[in-house]
Amino acid sequence: MAKIKTKYVCQECGYETSKWLGKCPECTKWNTLVEEIEQKGSHKDVFIIDKSSSRPVNINSIETKEEERFSTCINELDRVLGGGIVKGSLVLVGGDPGIGKSTLLIQVSSNVANSGKKVLYISGEESESQIKMRAQRLGINSDNLYIFAENNLSLIEAQLDNIKPELIILDSIQTVYSPEISSAPGTVSQIKEGTSKFMRISKKMGISTFVVGHVTKEGSLAGPKLLEHMVDTVLYFEGERYNTYRLVRAVKNRFGSTNELGVFEMRDLGLVELENPSKILISEKPKDVAGSVIISTVEGTRPMLLEMQALVSPTSYGIPKRTATGVDYNRVGMLLAVLEKRVGLQIQNQDVYLNIVGGIKINEPSIDLGIVIAIASSFRNVAVDETIAVAGEVGLTGEVRAVNFIEKRIAECKKLGFTKMVIPRNNYEVVKDTKGIEIWPVDNLRQAINIVLGGNK
Repeated sequence: MAKIKTKYVCQECGYETSKWLGKCPECTKWNTLVEEIEQKGSHKDVFIIDKSSSRPVNINSIETKEEERFSTCINELDRVLGGGIVKGSLVLVGGDPGIGKSTLLIQVSSNVANSGKKVLYISGEESESQIKMRAQRLGINSDNLYIFAENNLSLIEAQLDNIKPELIILDSIQTVYSPEISSAPGTVSQIKEGTSKFMRISKKMGISTFVVGHVTKEGSLAGPKLLEHMVDTVLYFEGERYNTYRLVRAVKNRFGSTNELGVFEMRDLGLVELENPSKILISEKPKDVAGSVIISTVEGTRPMLLEMQALVSPTSYGIPKRTATGVDYNRVGMLLAVLEKRVGLQIQNQDVYLNIVGGIKINEPSIDLGIVIAIASSFRNVAVDETIAVAGEVGLTGEVRAVNFIEKRIAECKKLGFTKMVIPRNNYEVVKDTKGIEIWPVDNLRQAINIVLGGNK
């Protein structure tokens, strides 16, 4: 009897070795190598290329056509996808447990099914009765929506010819397995095989597919990075689990922009899209309180106004604390150094706490000026006028640099009733419409702080 050969595969990066190692040499992660039975021979699903028909084509002779799309009937999700679901596309959805992935996808299933298209919802984690209970809670009822609680890839593939769906929802890729591979569900080999099979189904049969992926404790998608490379679109769910607001962000999109952002609110009847998130996120801004300022940011094509809060207080420890929620911690440390060096604020013995209200994370450089003014406001205990909004990137020499989409930012501020806005001077030179709002251009950080906190234009 032949001896069964095994190998050890890293569950993070897919690195293979013949012996167990405590740390993966490829990704340097600890305790990620899992023993799997080595498969012999070639797989029957490997693509066979016909050399007689394979030849280079001149780029000018290639004909292009518009992708065929259909709507999810959720405008926020359609925006993130680039205008709707592309026929035959494979979309990967990741996010923390309980964030609302299954809720959003069952809502998408219902909307698409109600439009007359057949939808197959495959669950490897829940039974049909559990999904039915969620559907009843959300008021979902459609004859075109089929539920299939199965995690065997062979049985799933066999049902596609019977139902002929136009949309497949798989929850989740870590739970399905191929009986041809001896390793357990969730291992690198099974994830690769499952993703490859659904990719072939999407491209060959023209079925749009949404695949849910688990995330690690660091927040990245579990499994090899190859998983994200294979799919057409990668969507991430963001937001605090105990906060009602949820963000859907595209980090990869072959059919649209990767800068778009969808904003939702979790309610009893599921996820509800927010058409004007700026108005809601700044509606509870306190009046005449130091350390609070409205910042203008742009996510994709959408301008948003958010409330930046800062609290600066004397430290009771040898080393002052620095806490940042919703903004990059290293960026905050750099801006604190700029404040001390260029403006002269003595913050080296102060604890600094920063927070963007609503559980939203922003990495755009245009929020630099808001961070600095919020810290200076709390440090000096001077409140910022509630009719002022700010936008600008701060450099290491203390200069305020220009930001993009300044016209959109100004228009959003005017729409929500702001009468003053602090912007970089280089942006002021290209602003055309200032009717209804007073623009204060600034060159450097000291000038901006004096204008906002001192009232000196």
